[in-house]
Amino acid sequence: MRLRILLFIPFFLLLTAWGFFGHRTINNTAIYALPEPLIHFYKAHANYLTEHSVDADKRRHMVEEEPVRHYLDADYYEQALPLDTIPHYWNQAIQCFSEDTIKAYGIGPWHLEKQVYFLQKAFSEKDIARILKLSADVGHYTADLHVPLHTSLNYNGQLTNQVGIHAFWESRLPELFAEDYSFFVGKAEYIPNINKAIWTAFEASVAARDSVLRFEKQLDSTFKGEKYAFEDRGKGLVKTYSKAYSKAYHEMLSGQVERRMQAAIKLLADLWYTAWVNAGSPDLGEAPKLAPPDSSELVSPKLGDHD
Repeated sequence: MRLRILLFIPFFLLLTAWGFFGHRTINNTAIYALPEPLIHFYKAHANYLTEHSVDADKRRHMVEEEPVRHYLDADYYEQALPLDTIPHYWNQAIQCFSEDTIKAYGIGPWHLEKQVYFLQKAFSEKDIARILKLSADVGHYTADLHVPLHTSLNYNGQLTNQVGIHAFWESRLPELFAEDYSFFVGKAEYIPNINKAIWTAFEASVAARDSVLRFEKQLDSTFKGEKYAFEDRGKGLVKTYSKAYSKAYHEMLSGQVERRMQAAIKLLADLWYTAWVNAGSPDLGEAPKLAPPDSSELVSPKLGDHD
């Protein structure tokens, strides 16, 4: 198993997948795509769902099984077989490949489906603490699923001399340009086949992966201005990609980051809503009013706990 570490240290050491800004935006915005009466419950807990949107990243340092839940290196499997032949169900996958191999190259889509199942169970039991904790985590894993470099062995450009591109795409660009994005995604819809919806989203990220790397490589070879700049981040100057270079790359991507954020928001709202419907659409107003747990109090179940 390898460690997925962003190596462009000066600025990016404080960033997670999608960055704090991206994860919080996706979790918060998805709330407003929910229909009544579910939207009232989620709006009442919007602060928790927003602030705890990055708990899954924090657990990487505490839970041994956590890191592999955030990605799946599709190109490892593409070396031997087409992407669409990767088994989409966990039991089938571990029959085709060893469980150690599966876990070594990431379990993102499988793990997300499991968390949705556990969220459904929490809804059924009207367990407010677990509903909130799992809703925040489902948001995090859904967001990660929409990041193209979460599908690649070359997850930070380390194989192509593009180290730092991971956080450049998913953190720097949204922070600079998201104020111009539209996050209106319509109302949440019921998902008849959760597994299919998750893998469809993942495969869209795979399809975007090569352009993320190729466009930055092209820009690097032709850009005439300064690629990097120093910015004051409150605790001193840090090195980051310049605004001019970021703008040029963002324009080359032609709305790709915005589209992936929109897709993440829509799928997240759909998953929350579907879990609630599958649980019988419980009236959460009748549930005990419990304080949400701290991140350290609830550890996600291991993958083998549910087939």
